[in-house]
Amino acid sequence: MNPATTRRQLLHSGAGLGGWLLLRPAHAADQLDEAIRAWTGGAAVQTGRVKLDIAPLVDNGNTVPLAVQVDSPMTAADHVVAIAVFNQRNPQPDVVRFTLGPRAGRASVATRMRLATTQKLSAVARLSDGSYWQHTIEVIVTLAACLEEIE
Repeated sequence: MNPATTRRQLLHSGAGLGGWLLLRPAHAADQLDEAIRAWTGGAAVQTGRVKLDIAPLVDNGNTVPLAVQVDSPMTAADHVVAIAVFNQRNPQPDVVRFTLGPRAGRASVATRMRLATTQKLSAVARLSDGSYWQHTIEVIVTLAACLEEIE
């Protein structure tokens, strides 16, 4: 083999790998934004009124408790219609969707999930007036879960 060709191939491979590493986080952020946009129908999403409660540092991503609370009076005229949780880097961006109504009494839900790796999570609430509110948090995962790819 020609040493110049080998060096050139190595440089091309390194540049390609560097580009892939730079674009992968952008793709993950796009995946999160696209999932939220699909659920909201492209409506504007405001920050506030929603509190996503999850540990900022997770030792084991296999079963991670999370809770979502929305500031709402939960009356017939003003209540939370739905709450959805989305993630940035799991194989599927939708974690869970809850449907609520004024009889729920409180806009508060809780569940457990698996986290593939360190990533952002967003909780989005749809209110009866048609507005959308969100809270986004970054969670650091030391032992990852659900690493298999879905085809």
